[in-house]
Amino acid sequence: MTVSVLKWGQHNLDLEARPRIMGIVNITPDSFSDGGDYFDPETAVAHGLAMVEEGADILDVGGESTRPGAEPVGEGDEKARVLPVIRSLAEKVSVPISVDTYKSSIAAAAIEAGASMINDISAGRFDPAIFDVAARTGVPMVLMHMRGVPRSMQARPVYDDLVSEVKTFLHEAAGRAEAAGVAPDRIILDPGIGFGKTFGHNWTLIKRLRELVEMGYPMLVGPSRKAFLGYLLGGAPPKARDSATAAVVALAAYLGAHFIRTHNVQLARETLTVVRAVMKADD
Repeated sequence: MTVSVLKWGQHNLDLEARPRIMGIVNITPDSFSDGGDYFDPETAVAHGLAMVEEGADILDVGGESTRPGAEPVGEGDEKARVLPVIRSLAEKVSVPISVDTYKSSIAAAAIEAGASMINDISAGRFDPAIFDVAARTGVPMVLMHMRGVPRSMQARPVYDDLVSEVKTFLHEAAGRAEAAGVAPDRIILDPGIGFGKTFGHNWTLIKRLRELVEMGYPMLVGPSRKAFLGYLLGGAPPKARDSATAAVVALAAYLGAHFIRTHNVQLARETLTVVRAVMKADD
């Protein structure tokens, strides 16, 4: 199976023309890169609108930090954070809005508020009913590889065969989604850069990304500002990692990624423009 165009509702994303940019809108006090920056709903909405102006194809709205060591957020708090922002953005933008959650109740409420996509870091492991929400509403769903839970996922992650195990996990997750009624052409996979991986694991997944793309499902990659880049740059803080992020975005796009999840939409767009020029050049 190869999906070249992702169509649902009023949305139509051509995945062959170029990778699509998913702009991150974190409504959290504790996200690793921008925690607290957009915690106010009006500020979050303004940030989302600015991202669309910069070229975001999708806005990914989340109300719970999933950084290493993060504590879970209650459903009431998560709804209070994301629903007003989703509702407001849905009235103002035509691009799809994704809800970054692993809870079925949040996903259902977000879709009712105007979201049209689900981004689940647990790939349905934490709340399998989220598959039913995606199936019932017909929205695309991102299934990400992660071992354990955010609070403890970085406690000495070990694999016998990293790429094979990630592929098997994602294949099984897609199978569970399809068994629940999610259409195969609305499933997007994510290798989970930084989620239950050592820095070396992250580099291996990037280098061998084409093997994951060959699974046939659209592939999302989210390297934006992550710790393995900061370490490589000698301890650079998150907001000083954008140039390194751009390098990984270029590599991921060249190796076949269909979606790029990022904090810096303009830089991602410019990077992808260069990659596209290279890929279209005559030999």
